[in-house]
Amino acid sequence: MISELKPGERLDDLERNGLMLIQHPGRFCYGVDAVLLSSFAKASEGERVLDFCTGTGVVPILMTAKTAASHFTGLEIQEEVAKMASRSVMLNHLGDKVSIICGDLKNTKTLFGKGVFNVVTVNPPYMAGGSGLVGADYSKAVSRHEILCSLEDVIRESANVLVAGGRMYMVHRPYRLGDIICLMKQYKMSPRRLCMVHPKASQEANLVLIEGIRGGNTQIRVEAPLVLFDEDGQESKQIKMIHGRL
Repeated sequence: MISELKPGERLDDLERNGLMLIQHPGRFCYGVDAVLLSSFAKASEGERVLDFCTGTGVVPILMTAKTAASHFTGLEIQEEVAKMASRSVMLNHLGDKVSIICGDLKNTKTLFGKGVFNVVTVNPPYMAGGSGLVGADYSKAVSRHEILCSLEDVIRESANVLVAGGRMYMVHRPYRLGDIICLMKQYKMSPRRLCMVHPKASQEANLVLIEGIRGGNTQIRVEAPLVLFDEDGQESKQIKMIHGRL
């Protein structure tokens, strides 16, 4: 395993089926939002899943252990990050299950065509274009800010690649929820399931998980909130179950 690592990289245990992930602390490393997304998303046997903004490939790699989907494709625009994700796929012997493609999600019609995936997952940049401090590290900035893609790009291209009735699963910040729902409606995606994520029960939500379906006119279902930590700072039973510790 160590032979797969390049200078500055580390190997992280995903705590699921022995899966490991190559990461570089100097680049953007995955957080709890990616883990939550991999559990919130649903994929059935025979379905094809596309993960936008895949980064290190953590979402599709985790979902191989959590769903029965037939194949996962991770799309990442940064070449070096995509190569790192591909090495993690090979390290976990998932080459027949997961493909990593380096490309721009705004070009899905060229890369994939129309209506070819059953599921899209995405942990997109949270910061709207022109907001927040970008910083000097371009790789991290691309992961955090809408520099190379916008929220509208993500939702429009999700609608393009999904089959009729296909689902999109997204994790984002609650303050963008109004934009998310409006854009989903604009591109004929119906919000179907919503879950607010709270650091503690006494604190306001800092993440939102949302499922949308292409076409149709479904009613949105708001699930019980997900709380990450007890008031004493210990991991909650919910997050332990997501991590597979219970």
